[in-house]
Amino acid sequence: MNLIERAKNICITPKTEWDEISPETTETQQLMLGYVAPLAAIGAVAGFVGNSVIGHSNFLIGSYRMPIAAGIGIAILGFVLAFIAVFVLSLIINALAPSFGGEKNSAQAMKVAVYSYTPAWIAGIFQLIPMLGILAILGALYALYLLYLGLPKLMKCPEDKAVGYTAVVVICAIVLSVVIGILTTCVGGAGLLATGAMSGGLNNRSSSSDVVVDKNSPLGKLEQFGKQMEAAGKKMETAEKSGDDTAKMAAATGMLGALLGGGKNVEPIGIDQLKPFVPETFGGLAKKSSKSEKTGMAGLMISKAEATYADDSGKSIELDVSDTGGASGLMGLAGWMNIQGEKEDQYGSEKTQKVNGRLVHEKVSKNGGNNEYSIVLGDRFMVSAKGRGVSTADLKNAVVSLDLGKLEAMKDVGVTAAK
Repeated sequence: MNLIERAKNICITPKTEWDEISPETTETQQLMLGYVAPLAAIGAVAGFVGNSVIGHSNFLIGSYRMPIAAGIGIAILGFVLAFIAVFVLSLIINALAPSFGGEKNSAQAMKVAVYSYTPAWIAGIFQLIPMLGILAILGALYALYLLYLGLPKLMKCPEDKAVGYTAVVVICAIVLSVVIGILTTCVGGAGLLATGAMSGGLNNRSSSSDVVVDKNSPLGKLEQFGKQMEAAGKKMETAEKSGDDTAKMAAATGMLGALLGGGKNVEPIGIDQLKPFVPETFGGLAKKSSKSEKTGMAGLMISKAEATYADDSGKSIELDVSDTGGASGLMGLAGWMNIQGEKEDQYGSEKTQKVNGRLVHEKVSKNGGNNEYSIVLGDRFMVSAKGRGVSTADLKNAVVSLDLGKLEAMKDVGVTAAK
């Protein structure tokens, strides 16, 4: 199964693709790790970038950015809920099959659930930009259409009962989506990834042959991620069969690295190594307070140093230097997707772009609110400066005055291959 080819075909030519899917004997584990994981990661990365890197603006409370640790937690929650949604929907599909003259088959039900969700996962990117949120809804609606086409073909229900079967499953799917959405919203999550990206880095095909993907393109990186997940899953399966608890733990750690570290285990640098990047003066202002910490759990540690600078005139800057460590794979995926965007309204303007290979976010307030400048280094470190009474240009100059090259040069420190 080719991830990119399948995702493209199920979205563009679903009727014929369901015929291709029906006789396949893909194992559930392969579906989950080789297909669901990389596509569900799209929304997880989007939520993390939108909440913790770019942030959000509101005319009532101004701009805000979720702390990195919380953003990572939300990303993991959204990622896990994607698996739960697929599993529960497959159980519903299988349980209802006999009631509508269909055949109970858990493997077929799982394939219907997994592949139907494809456009919803891809369209999650649009939730990064509120004004494009309607497009994410369209992706979810198209997923229901795919479900309608796939149920009769894979679950073998009679044509005269197919509409009723589909309607009941669709209602259950909608309820399930609402519940998942409520759970995610309660914790503050969001999503992302442009459907248009499905064509970037993808060569058109004239037959049923494999799609050729540029390995350095966003889709190529996504496919590699899927292969890493599949390989990690096979190691987990081997460890389970061995009965060796040590091997099971090693396999679990490896899978965690593949999920969050982009196929690597990353131990964040110590706070003593971060503190030099939080100087006594910054942007011409004196340091008033500071703190640093390294926190998390095994396989998911982050470290950060932050400080507040101010003067008597009312100017202030908040500086945050973070090493995303065990979750650096999320940063890497954000970089692979070449996230870019620009918006402007009566309150200010924001821009996210790649500059010399680095993800950069700038925000300019028109009403005296906070201005911001953030930059991601080595797909791992994030330096963010938020200032009141300080222009975005001055914030950028202050950030650039730090030894960013030295920080970026540490991108491989503490990195080991996931085993």
